[in-house]
Amino acid sequence: MRERCEKLLNEVQTHLRDELLPFWLSHGVDQEYGGYLTYLDCNGNPTGESVKTLICQTRMIYTYSSAHRAGFGGGRCLEIARQGVDFLINHFWDEEFWGWYWTTERDGKPLNPSKLTYGHSFAVYALSEYAMASGDYRGFEWAIKTYEILQSLAADNCYGGYYEFMERDWSKKKPGVYGGDRKSYDVHMHLMEAFTNLYEATGKRIYQERTCEIIQLIFKRILHPEFGTGVAQFAFDWTPLRQILFKDVWGADRDADDQEGRPLNNTSYGHNVEFAWLLIHAIRILGLDLETYKPAMRKVLDHCVQYGIDWERGGVYCEGAHDGPARERNKEFWQQAETLIGMLDAYLVFKDPKYLDAYENVHRFVMDQVVNHEVGEWYPLFDENNNRLWDYMAHAWKINYHTVRSMIQSEARLLKIVG
Repeated sequence: MRERCEKLLNEVQTHLRDELLPFWLSHGVDQEYGGYLTYLDCNGNPTGESVKTLICQTRMIYTYSSAHRAGFGGGRCLEIARQGVDFLINHFWDEEFWGWYWTTERDGKPLNPSKLTYGHSFAVYALSEYAMASGDYRGFEWAIKTYEILQSLAADNCYGGYYEFMERDWSKKKPGVYGGDRKSYDVHMHLMEAFTNLYEATGKRIYQERTCEIIQLIFKRILHPEFGTGVAQFAFDWTPLRQILFKDVWGADRDADDQEGRPLNNTSYGHNVEFAWLLIHAIRILGLDLETYKPAMRKVLDHCVQYGIDWERGGVYCEGAHDGPARERNKEFWQQAETLIGMLDAYLVFKDPKYLDAYENVHRFVMDQVVNHEVGEWYPLFDENNNRLWDYMAHAWKINYHTVRSMIQSEARLLKIVG
């Protein structure tokens, strides 16, 4: 077992140090205007598209800050994060209505002034991480300010949780594909992640309590009562709804043209395993009892092992039924990244070798198929037969957040396993 894990660890360390981090130390920074350029072709060259999204700007701040905290970059990662924070505060902040714009032009001129809770969750996550990495008071100040705006302008004080799609003035958007009548698993999972980080950064009890409330909400309202897997979308009163794509899309380059949406009996393997490891992290930071949550974790992890892993060709599928095999069998980069961390955590918690087998399966697929070793980053999407469908290195929603975090976190867990 030790020899097996040492080989896997060596591959992770080599990829992280010799390929992935060098790529992001030399790509992404907008040298002219500040912030980050996130449209890069298969060779890592800018494509000419230059719209800046809140989600990518904040996620890249997080990534560089977390890499610095993990000891990488010799100070360069922190410099790159700091200039990203400068651009974010100077250009994405709405002085009139407060909150962060959803997109800007390359020079920072507001483009889509919508207020999305998803983006605000990553502002809290990134700025609190930057604060811990740098000690810069602005990180604490703006993370807390964002948190307070969510509590006052996005919290649903009737049914619990948070509204997700608002206009610039924080009025709700229209229903349907505009998202004004929806709540989601994805957003509330990332709020848990963000508020955990804010508590770690500040040690303030209020953030611990609010994170615990979100965890309980997820278990009470969002996870399937029988199968324990996540339900994607809901009405305000937490009635499950068929999952649709939104006009202000954050997860893929797809048009919101499917009015019917996915079946109700549908769940995301990537989100489920990501939730499991983020929950383990939150439990440790918040000082909760891990034993209390083990049965629920095992249920969601076993679902992925049974239905989500492609045991023949490698990798993890996108989505499938709560109680049956995969339905959307493409393999997207971020599900692979999150499953790597989640399965290592599962092995560390439960000591069951099937989780290490699942990790090694996805690890092999990533290293042999997904990583563009000549360039350094990961390809975004494959079909079920491992044929590459898209080949760019970065886009409006794909940057270094999943990939770098996956390798840093996987290294830390493999080091624990090998002692």
